[in-house]
Amino acid sequence: MIFRTTPLDGAYTIELERRQDARGYFARAFCAREFADRGLETEFVQANLSVNAQAGLVRGMHFQAGDDAEVKLVRCVRGAIFDAIVDIRAGSPTHLQWFGAELSEDNGLMMYVPRGFAHGYQSIAEGTMVHYMVSAFYAPDAERGLRHDDPMIGIDWPRPVTDLSEKDRAWPLLERRE
Repeated sequence: MIFRTTPLDGAYTIELERRQDARGYFARAFCAREFADRGLETEFVQANLSVNAQAGLVRGMHFQAGDDAEVKLVRCVRGAIFDAIVDIRAGSPTHLQWFGAELSEDNGLMMYVPRGFAHGYQSIAEGTMVHYMVSAFYAPDAERGLRHDDPMIGIDWPRPVTDLSEKDRAWPLLERRE
């Protein structure tokens, strides 16, 4: 695996190191030793799948608060998504800054999303499937979110947003503090 830093401290994109021959390729999708060597989370308690019929839909921006904060390891296994993260760590030099990358079945990239980040994605192909592992169990009372279109963050989604859940539409906008 090839770990690439992002502009947001602690977040990475991870590229497959493919061993290719006439049959196709083999690559490790996760290695606890390589993650531990970089000080990254190695214990994941759930693996989730999300299937998305339409291009343009957005899921997010989600996070769990407090002791239920989670690390996510996200991969698109069918189609393509634009994966976006926002640093929501108080006191961080990149507080409320975002980073995004295309994850697709073709490029095999993963996004490592640390605790203290909101996460979401836009499907940029029809029929996408996203697989992600999380380090904490889902805790409904700790669930929080940011608006995908919050002007204080300014995520530049690659397509017009065509669909959004009622819950994601209802997250409050951040308030400017002077």
